Amino acid sequence: MRDSSDNIRNAVPGRSERAAAWQTAIGLQAADGLSTSEFLLQTSQKHVSGKISIDEVRQLVDDYYFERNANDAGDPEKENADRTSVNIVRILLSGALDFSINGLVGLNRSIFDGVYDNAGSLRVFEVTKREWVLGGDTVSFIGVDDLHGALERCIAKERDYRYDAVSADSLISHLAALVSQIWQICPFGEGNTRFTAVFTLLYLRYLGINFKFDTFKNDSWYFHNALVRANYRDIVKNIDYEPVYLERFFRNMLLGEQWDLRNRYVHVRPAAEWSVQSNSNSGTRTVQVKVKHGTSKVKENSKKRTSKVEDIIETKAPEIEAKSPEKAENVSKTNENYQDNPNILFLAVVIGEKFLSVREIMEGLHLKGRDSFLKLYLGPAVKCGLVSLLYPNSPKHPRQKYLLTQKGLDFLAETGPEMVGRIERHLASK
Repeated sequence: MRDSSDNIRNAVPGRSERAAAWQTAIGLQAADGLSTSEFLLQTSQKHVSGKISIDEVRQLVDDYYFERNANDAGDPEKENADRTSVNIVRILLSGALDFSINGLVGLNRSIFDGVYDNAGSLRVFEVTKREWVLGGDTVSFIGVDDLHGALERCIAKERDYRYDAVSADSLISHLAALVSQIWQICPFGEGNTRFTAVFTLLYLRYLGINFKFDTFKNDSWYFHNALVRANYRDIVKNIDYEPVYLERFFRNMLLGEQWDLRNRYVHVRPAAEWSVQSNSNSGTRTVQVKVKHGTSKVKENSKKRTSKVEDIIETKAPEIEAKSPEKAENVSKTNENYQDNPNILFLAVVIGEKFLSVREIMEGLHLKGRDSFLKLYLGPAVKCGLVSLLYPNSPKHPRQKYLLTQKGLDFLAETGPEMVGRIERHLASK
């Protein structure tokens, strides 16, 4: 395993360690589809430079959200990400791991202190979650009745494992299996992926394995999707558990390899252009898991979309304004011809591989009118089957988010990377 000045150390943390811890903690929020506030970014810099302590950071965050919530200007998701990030930094800079059930419970409490009311309590309800990487399908977690026993077996098995005299390949395969099992047990009701990531960092330190923060900082969403694929199986569709994606994550992290960790490689039904995952170490492309029988492919020769969308990118913002009821009705009828509806294309590009709320999608599109957005963008996209709800049985769920369906992903793939890139640059320039 490689050495690095950015390794987590047991020594008193210096500026580089503080910076690395913050980068990791902030980056990890993407694993659960969250992002931190600009306020936290600015405050973290004061801690990195040594101007304030981590306790002072915590107090400033408390004061910031006390004032915002009192004025009804709060943002629960940003508050979640900010508070969790502060907690993770504290843990990474000074925390040790007690690898027992009580130790894991204590770690969860430390990560989500002030965030979740049930922090530090084992899960008492069943959980399922629709996953983008599975085309909207769900992954199964350990049932509540067996949760405690599953944790005991996992810990006991790991304690019996001998790390001495094992090859790097065997070590990485074993670590991937352990981390995957912890995640699949899903010991706690909230923040499962972030908890698993912090556990992984502390356990690597406990084992004395040198590693860099970079992979978690930049690729926590890939880490989440790799965990999903390692624990998903559908015999009818001929899809089996695939730990290779998680192993490649660890190969980058521990061996310094350079696998391309973009999420589209991990999808159960990748487009032809994403069916091969590259490793720039060797300059060659290594064949990824083949798209298996029972799944569908996007045709390799799909033509790039050529329509009025190209002109819109150069001339105006994406919104089609309905100046009359008749025009609004005409726009809604384009659901059947979504290929020619620029609103739907712009929305699909903004969502991409993510789970986004209405507010986040509107921010990405630089729109302010919620009613117009629902009528001209989100409504048509859902109606024509390109976008689905994370909680389809509860449309007004407080944590409702939206993701592209397989049809939506195919739509983007057929649009072509050049057009998608042009739209992304257009939106970024707004």
